[in-house]
Amino acid sequence: MSQAQLQQFYIPEEQSIYLLSQDDARKLKEWVALCQAQLEQLGYRDIGLIGKGAYGFVFAGINSMTTASREHYVFKFSRVTLPQHLQDRLEEEAFMLEQVDHPRVPRLVAFQRVRHQSIMVMQRAPGINLEEFSLHNGRLPPRLVVRIADQLADILRTLRQERTPEGNPRRPVVHGDIKPSNLVFDEQHETVALIDWGSSVFAQLDARLQFVTANVMELMSDNLQQTNARLGDVYFIGDDQLNGALSSPRFDEQGVAGTLYALASAQSCRFGQRAIPARSLGLPMEFARVLDGMLDPDPQTRLKAGDYFLREMPRMGRLVMLDLPTSPEAPLVPVWSRAATREIDCVVYSSRKSFLREEGVEETLNDVNDVQLDRYYRNFMQGMGETEKAFLASVSRLGKYPLVGGLAVRWEADGVYIDSSLNLYDPQLKPAFVTAVNNMVTLARAIHRRGIFKSCLFNARDTLHLEREGVEYPFIVDPTMHLSYEVSAVPELEDRSRLHSYFEDGPDPEELLVLPEAIISALQELNEIHHTGMIIFESLPAHLKIHHHYRLLDPSREEEFRDRLEDILDAVRLIEGLGISGFMKMPYKDTRFFPHVASQPERYYPRDPRAALAKWQETSSLQASPAASGAMPDPGESSPP
Repeated sequence: MSQAQLQQFYIPEEQSIYLLSQDDARKLKEWVALCQAQLEQLGYRDIGLIGKGAYGFVFAGINSMTTASREHYVFKFSRVTLPQHLQDRLEEEAFMLEQVDHPRVPRLVAFQRVRHQSIMVMQRAPGINLEEFSLHNGRLPPRLVVRIADQLADILRTLRQERTPEGNPRRPVVHGDIKPSNLVFDEQHETVALIDWGSSVFAQLDARLQFVTANVMELMSDNLQQTNARLGDVYFIGDDQLNGALSSPRFDEQGVAGTLYALASAQSCRFGQRAIPARSLGLPMEFARVLDGMLDPDPQTRLKAGDYFLREMPRMGRLVMLDLPTSPEAPLVPVWSRAATREIDCVVYSSRKSFLREEGVEETLNDVNDVQLDRYYRNFMQGMGETEKAFLASVSRLGKYPLVGGLAVRWEADGVYIDSSLNLYDPQLKPAFVTAVNNMVTLARAIHRRGIFKSCLFNARDTLHLEREGVEYPFIVDPTMHLSYEVSAVPELEDRSRLHSYFEDGPDPEELLVLPEAIISALQELNEIHHTGMIIFESLPAHLKIHHHYRLLDPSREEEFRDRLEDILDAVRLIEGLGISGFMKMPYKDTRFFPHVASQPERYYPRDPRAALAKWQETSSLQASPAASGAMPDPGESSPP
């Protein structure tokens, strides 16, 4: 397996610094410190790294040049390791942002170069991005989704205008990357700000899909025969943008639709709409149907729904809506939560994905040279159906929580069998996490295939790193290095016949690293000791990563357990070749079965929310009485008459 392929091993968009080699981690820290020092020399204070992506790093700070105006700013640096033409995109982003004048778009302050390093300075919008807000809160209330939709529709109307407020002609602007993490949400005022204009371009086509320019010579030029669009995040952009259509304001309609759908359903992508349609999420009926129309596979349906959305959203935004109480969601598979004694940097490793790909699908994006496409899509999602993509993205979302554990999902003709060990290390996040887990189960139930999918979730801070001079040399284990583990306070007994073995499903066909017999033998012996956990070996030409998480469930065998872990480390010097190999063991086999369900049923926001709230309060008071019994209804389940 080549190193280029190994870089696509993780589902998360950005590897944790704890997964980098010692040399790479040192270089990154030094470069971040250099950026902070440069900003301080320019007169800014309280500098902190707030984000990073495929093309650059983002810092925040304040202007302390004068005590009168302590404005909060965002500073964007391009990665110096990128080719020059990609570094130049930061200046292009600054130019495009300068063309946009809207109260919900933080303005450009300056673009400057310091020692060949490009820096873009922007206003900082108050609040946190909506992806973070969604991870903490789960599904957003229907009222809030509609409020956000109204603001986004207003931004889209401004971007597609072909004249300035002064009446001067202008070309429509396409943002090209509208998604929850590019929307900053001010919870106090419930306002959003659209950020990150790195994928923005001038539209080639207008909203009617006609060429923007009237110049005959320009129409005949190559500039309008090839798209100028940039890719954006493939989890949220629509098919037209993904497949290289000429840029138009319709791209941003797709981004907005995917974003609103993700926020309403507590997902991190737009792909789940067939299994979990917008009309099943408790949204107002009219709004839900428009959202489903904007996400429809038929282009004409999308165009009509987009027109309706922009035309009618001001009216829908004035609907009287209340945040109705809902019953807490029960997890469909077991979820364990405990307080964390240290920080968790969760990373997801997933294998056995090949059966999720469609047969005979033409690979249309192989000639597209794009960093984000390689990282997010080409190597593990291209060629899959929409629901299969959504399922993988739902597992990725679990990895955004402080979580360790594992999943084994098996599809059979009669339904889906799920074994899981999910340990959440922040009880406050449990309600939102349960929603994410249930979405994963719901999406799995909508997939009709035969096969097994496995996923390990581990703490990157526990990863062991070993170095060597080259492929022909063995990896050297430091004598102080150990595979860490936790010990259960008391033995956790179980029926041995329900044991979920490391070797139950045989060798993984997608893992290309052949481990030495000594490691396999130690794992087989470890398999006989009651425990839960996982271990993954990731072998690169000069670097070996050992990802692991273990919890011993039989304290009486701790010495034997520790000896087997030491045997594994002792045999690491025998590893040859490049690739991945991993093993996962569940504490017990508590398999949950779910029949196939292709799509969730319709569920709308009640037409009269005040009546629904009064009914809920009446039912609650009856249930509070000693004679009352039965389950509390969810007012969001009411359908319009």
